[in-house]
Amino acid sequence: MNLSSIFWRCIILVTFFIKGCPPVPACCHALNSPGYLTVEPDALVVMGSNPTVYCHITEWPPRSHMSLAVDGQTVGLGKKVNDTTTMFNLTGIWKPLSAVICMLKSDGLSEIIGGLTLHAGLPPDKPENIICETTRSSDVINCSWTRGQETHLNTLYNISVNRENGTRIHSAQTQNAEESHVQRGTLEENTKYLVIITAYNHFGVSQSDPFIFCIQDIVIPETPHITQIDFGSNSTAATFEWRTTESSVQLRPSVRMSADNVSWEVREGTELVEGLIRVDDLRPLTAYQFQMRTCYSASGLMDTNTSRSSNRSLCSKWSPSVWKTTPGKGPWKQLHVWRILGGQETNWQQTVTVLWKPPSPEDYSGKVKEYNIFLANHRKHTCAAAVNRCSVQVPAEIKTMSVSVVTSYGRSPPAHVALRHSGVLGPVLEELVSAANGSAVFISWSGPRNKQGSASGGELLYYVMEWTSVPEAEMQWQKLAKDLKNTSITGLTPGVRYNVSLYAVTTRGVSAPSSSLIYSREMKPDSGPNMSVLVHEARRILIQWDELPVDQQRGFIKKYTVYVQTLDSRNTEQNMIVPVSGPRQMWLECPEGVLALQLTASNSAGEGPRGRQISSQPAAPAVGLVIVIVFILTIFIGILANLMCWSCVRERIKQKCISWVPAWLVENLPKPEHSNAIRLLEHDGDEPLFSSNYSDPPLSPIIVITQEESDEVYPAVHVEGSQTGSGHRTPETPSLPSHTGIMLVGNQLEHGSYKPQIASLAPQEEDAEENQRYVPTNDVEDTSVFEGLLGGLLSRMDVDFSDSPQGLTLGSVSGLLWPTTAETSVLNSSFLQERIATEDGVETDFPSSLDVQQDDIMTPDAADFSLCADETILTGGYFPQVAAVR
Repeated sequence: MNLSSIFWRCIILVTFFIKGCPPVPACCHALNSPGYLTVEPDALVVMGSNPTVYCHITEWPPRSHMSLAVDGQTVGLGKKVNDTTTMFNLTGIWKPLSAVICMLKSDGLSEIIGGLTLHAGLPPDKPENIICETTRSSDVINCSWTRGQETHLNTLYNISVNRENGTRIHSAQTQNAEESHVQRGTLEENTKYLVIITAYNHFGVSQSDPFIFCIQDIVIPETPHITQIDFGSNSTAATFEWRTTESSVQLRPSVRMSADNVSWEVREGTELVEGLIRVDDLRPLTAYQFQMRTCYSASGLMDTNTSRSSNRSLCSKWSPSVWKTTPGKGPWKQLHVWRILGGQETNWQQTVTVLWKPPSPEDYSGKVKEYNIFLANHRKHTCAAAVNRCSVQVPAEIKTMSVSVVTSYGRSPPAHVALRHSGVLGPVLEELVSAANGSAVFISWSGPRNKQGSASGGELLYYVMEWTSVPEAEMQWQKLAKDLKNTSITGLTPGVRYNVSLYAVTTRGVSAPSSSLIYSREMKPDSGPNMSVLVHEARRILIQWDELPVDQQRGFIKKYTVYVQTLDSRNTEQNMIVPVSGPRQMWLECPEGVLALQLTASNSAGEGPRGRQISSQPAAPAVGLVIVIVFILTIFIGILANLMCWSCVRERIKQKCISWVPAWLVENLPKPEHSNAIRLLEHDGDEPLFSSNYSDPPLSPIIVITQEESDEVYPAVHVEGSQTGSGHRTPETPSLPSHTGIMLVGNQLEHGSYKPQIASLAPQEEDAEENQRYVPTNDVEDTSVFEGLLGGLLSRMDVDFSDSPQGLTLGSVSGLLWPTTAETSVLNSSFLQERIATEDGVETDFPSSLDVQQDDIMTPDAADFSLCADETILTGGYFPQVAAVR
């Protein structure tokens, strides 16, 4: 066994052990294995080919078999060629190196017979993109090419430089390389040459196309050098200062950079001045590797009168690398800003809350230090870095403000926010559509219009949309581009009401908002409304309910439902729909008895849970109130009746009532039926119906006499009055016989004319007569009353002088029937009212009315009710009966 076999066995054993062969004695067999392997066509194979491996053994033990493994993977059963050889066919060798091991397995033990390494490779590709370059100051010509795909084998590249006639000037070889050098001194300046590159390896040969060049055509600029890189205040741009050994007038510089040392990015840059170039759009706080080169411009090539063998530009080699880290990036975009206007305060100022969106982390580096708010009068207000809103006092004349953010590496451009109104109506919200998941709402609108309908409210700058959850929460907003007509609001919560407002910001100011209430998705109400009963009658009920809080509605309430059921029966529960609009009171028809009521609210998502159950019953009659009223009235009537029993109180009440009514209404007229004369006439001259100690004189014929005759028949009676305690003279009546039983009280008897006799009544009639006592107020009224009484009485009396006095009858209380056959005469009532002159020549009116009760007549004095001290008793004498002749 040679040394090579031992070496490969060791490699195979190590590989096999690494691949997972268990460390058993069979795996660790001695290197002097009992066999070997061969490969056809060769151990060096073309990648992807299917070689055949033969496993040979010197002695084949019984009850054993051979197996082959490639890189630890068993190939499969082989084909036994003879007693010592087994053949295995391999498919698709794609690895450059593969370990092949043949093993003998017997009774669960494995023994390595032999192993080898398969080499796989590819033939070389045709060399392409041949470039030969040199500089004006260089002594060599550098030629480079691209090899193509990797061969995984050693490949030799032969470079030959020939004249156009085929004479070889230069030949050189290099292994596995892509460039080679040719001494410039061996070539002539104005002669054309051909460069051919040939590649060789085990599997083939490949030759490139000839590259024809002249030395003048392959001269490139000198390699530049970067002398300085400056970032200044802008971390996204770098300024490169470079130099070269030749004039840079005809050169065009370019820069390439790499942030990961793997990939390169070429930037043309902007040439500021000769030897100075700027490159933009760098990432802040990034370590870059920079290189630089220069290329001839088109004008420079024409000035040199050169002809190029290709269309490629002549550029220098890349300069040596320079590493530099960009500084932090300052904010370079304007902030999105908005405002909330407060009310006017003292000193003609208003409170303005300025809102802003923090800058995106990609737009700046470092930390935010503060926010600055600038007013039009150059006054600055500083706000903390951790806030996104700030309230400031702004004079009323200020119409605009600006906001900037200050970071560790700079300040953002000022963003302006308008405070004044443009006078334009807000955009019209047209459609609000909720997303399926209930977390977003799609909103569309039309452009703003002014009050006259035109769009002349200034040039539109952008839109601002606000939305706030109800009840009030922190307002959210976003700035929208002016060319947008729709947007979506995300991050909404289902069942929460939002108030959405859209503003249009123009060059003239901010428009009026266009607002709407929305739900991202409606859900059933959380609870039922509270309800109370105001009035409960027998068959109807007046209910009142409270509106649900907005956070419990979770949608737009469409209706209320009242559930009614009687507690004292098993009647089916009734439900009635209550409208949402209008006052929250309603009369409902209901069954009798004690009721249980509940109320629910419904929206588009469905009906919510029932509210708190309440019970109600019809109001009972107000028995207690009636009892109290009756008790009070009883006490009042009892007190009033008690007062009426007191004579003094009764008299005062009577006098008070008399003074309030007309006199004619309270006149106490004499009653003709009380006259004894009439009673005697009714009983035909017999005794009166009632016993009396007094009797009227006998009746005499009624004679009609003149006024002059009456003065002779009835002479005047002079009455003198005595002095009272007050100094007034009191009239006195002549002394009359006492048996007449008549007393005149209170007034003077000023006339002595005839008085009709009024019989005394029976005791039971005296009480009734006492209640009808009349007190005259003056002489004139007494006279008129008596005149009317007597005139009316006499006008209704007929006198019959027939022989039989029994013919007299009483037709009624108000008139008497007398016999019509007798002589009659009429006595004018004015006869009784004639004024009679007294002895001293003073005329007085005779009292026209006297209340005669029982045995005497009493009248109250004007000052009090005491009886008059002087009494005049009239007794005896002739009193003719007077009657009116029918």
